[in-house]
Amino acid sequence: MSPQPQATVGAPLSRVDGRLKVTGKALYAAEHDVAGAIHAVIVDASIGLGRVTSLETGTAEAQPGVLKVIHHFNAPTLPYRDNPGSNNPAGRRLRVFQDDKVLFHGQPIAVVIATTLEAAQHGASLVEVGYDAEQPSTDLTNAEPDEAIRYARGDAEAGLRDAAVQLDLTYRTARNHHNPMEPHATIARWDRGKLTVWDKTQWVVGTQTELAAVFGLETDAVRVISPFVGGGFGTALRCWPHVVVAALAARETKRPVKLVLSRKQMYLGTGFRPSYEYHLRLGSDRRGQLTAAVHELDAETSSYETFTEGILAAGQMLYSMPAVSQAYRTVPLDLPTPLYMRGPGFHTASFVIESAMDELAHQLGMDPIELRRRNEPNEDESSNLPFSTRRLRECYTVGAREFGWHRRNPRPRSTRDGDWLIGRGMAAGVYDTARMPAQARARLDADGSAVVEAAATDMGPGTYTSQTQVAADALGLTMRTVTFRLGDSLYPPTPPHGGSMTMASVGSAVLDACNQVRRQAIKLAVEDRASPLHGVAADDVVVRAGRLHVKNDPTRGETYRRLLVRNDRTHLTADGSFAPPSGPERHSFYGYNATFAEVAVDATLGLVRVRRVLGVYDAGRIISPKLADSQALGGMVGGIGTALLEHTVTDHRDGRIVNANLADYLVPVNADVPDLKAIYLDGEDREADPLGVKGLGELVMIGVAPAIANAVFNATGRRVRELPITAEALL
Repeated sequence: MSPQPQATVGAPLSRVDGRLKVTGKALYAAEHDVAGAIHAVIVDASIGLGRVTSLETGTAEAQPGVLKVIHHFNAPTLPYRDNPGSNNPAGRRLRVFQDDKVLFHGQPIAVVIATTLEAAQHGASLVEVGYDAEQPSTDLTNAEPDEAIRYARGDAEAGLRDAAVQLDLTYRTARNHHNPMEPHATIARWDRGKLTVWDKTQWVVGTQTELAAVFGLETDAVRVISPFVGGGFGTALRCWPHVVVAALAARETKRPVKLVLSRKQMYLGTGFRPSYEYHLRLGSDRRGQLTAAVHELDAETSSYETFTEGILAAGQMLYSMPAVSQAYRTVPLDLPTPLYMRGPGFHTASFVIESAMDELAHQLGMDPIELRRRNEPNEDESSNLPFSTRRLRECYTVGAREFGWHRRNPRPRSTRDGDWLIGRGMAAGVYDTARMPAQARARLDADGSAVVEAAATDMGPGTYTSQTQVAADALGLTMRTVTFRLGDSLYPPTPPHGGSMTMASVGSAVLDACNQVRRQAIKLAVEDRASPLHGVAADDVVVRAGRLHVKNDPTRGETYRRLLVRNDRTHLTADGSFAPPSGPERHSFYGYNATFAEVAVDATLGLVRVRRVLGVYDAGRIISPKLADSQALGGMVGGIGTALLEHTVTDHRDGRIVNANLADYLVPVNADVPDLKAIYLDGEDREADPLGVKGLGELVMIGVAPAIANAVFNATGRRVRELPITAEALL
């Protein structure tokens, strides 16, 4: 077939769902009008470890409007059967209301169900709980780690001994919480043994599978609906206990139940980026050629599940060196389970590796970009595979030119603007190009419009818009004649909306489905004696704005509408799919960036202000530049938060989170966001997927924190190896 004209892909189009959002017509999980819905409020454990010995619920149950209080003394036993398709990390799930154990502060121990939200909240405040409390273990530095996950190539210890320059560094990163604008919420309804939930989720299929496993149902007996998600950053990538609680409450009361977590409860059981203690030893020769690296890192996990993330990959493949040794230990603590947060693993590894590279460059008296260039690998040394694409050198070149890197004085504390010390820093970033099997369905109607469906999610990056762009070009239609539907488990299954895999996976499935429909129409036309295209080779026909025509003769053709009506077709339909090639990979797939930052540090007070950030990205084909900019600027803001503000604080006496609110857990606001700019290298990666995309949402946050930390060093001469960077660390 002739390549389709690309009229919408690559165009800076506005969001197709934008009007719904700004007018309040986009319905989020808690906003669906489910007839007869009552309200549920969770009672959280006020100890960090121990057992519930008593629950006095009589006062709560006597309140007007309160219908029922469910807890482990009266809850039915749930099967919690194993299901390999569930979105539950490896390990034992938290079985809510199934026993008296308290495993972390804030664990759900009861739920109050009432006719109004106010009655449920008041009832929850009246539940009296007795405990047999124990001392929880919540400090990463004072707990016994699990057996290490290890990687090694070459003899790293020998490489370090022989290195002319050696660094021995320890980094610490704070726990971070996702804090999306929309709180987690679930509405659950049972009907003749089947369950429907309206839920905030980044994976409707995973939530469907998990609920089926918990309640012992067939998968098709559960329907999950989630058309809009008000931010996620990873927090909605699994089915949390509150979703099970809502479904259980609805089953026990035989009425639909709405459960919305408070902002405080968002800190107690919906995931977080774990804190790390990361020890890195790095060696090089006098010319800056890396010889060896030893990574030893400890990370938080919960006592009842083992959570890991892809933190080792960057240390194995970002730079060329003959010897690498890694030991990654999870440390079980009396905390809720962590979860993936934007740029999972790579974001933390980037801070450590890129800060160390900057420190090495300073010790060698070498420009940080030059040091990185000297250690560019020719292939992925962790797998011995060629890179599908790798244009990091070009990212450096473009970024240095656009940022004005040549104006940076390499001598720390040498540039001032009044009372402010000015510094500039940079860092490289990498994130793997994830792809997973996905399906989509396309239907072309006789009126010339199309509907495309997939059980994907849109938590903000613009899935509705980008998938409509792909579909419109593949079908040869305008954007306004294509409707993309998502967020329903009745639609064809898709992978999680995370890991920057949606465009590559779902987009490729959408492309396949729409290509099939277009080919059906072309076949119908060239075989129809009444069509102007009769007898034309199918490969010579393209479609533009709903009209099929000969590629080199636009006057010869007809519209979809005319073709289908004449042939008595109400519609054409096709199911599309995508899956990465089976068998061993032939290439190493990653996206790359170079991030540049300029900061000002108050010489007296130690306050850090970011003045500008520039990111240059090797992210394959950009489907929507306008959406990409939203992603990139948002990632930069998130990186500023990690670098300077975000820090979840735990009281180790009882496991309580001290700053479980948006007044005390600091995130960037408008005053913290400076001049931000993103540049995307032209290109595509056809080895990765049919669309040639690499994924962008995770990549854009990686490298921001170390670029800022390196700029702080350039400004002050103070090397900070703990995030967030505080004024105290600079005084």
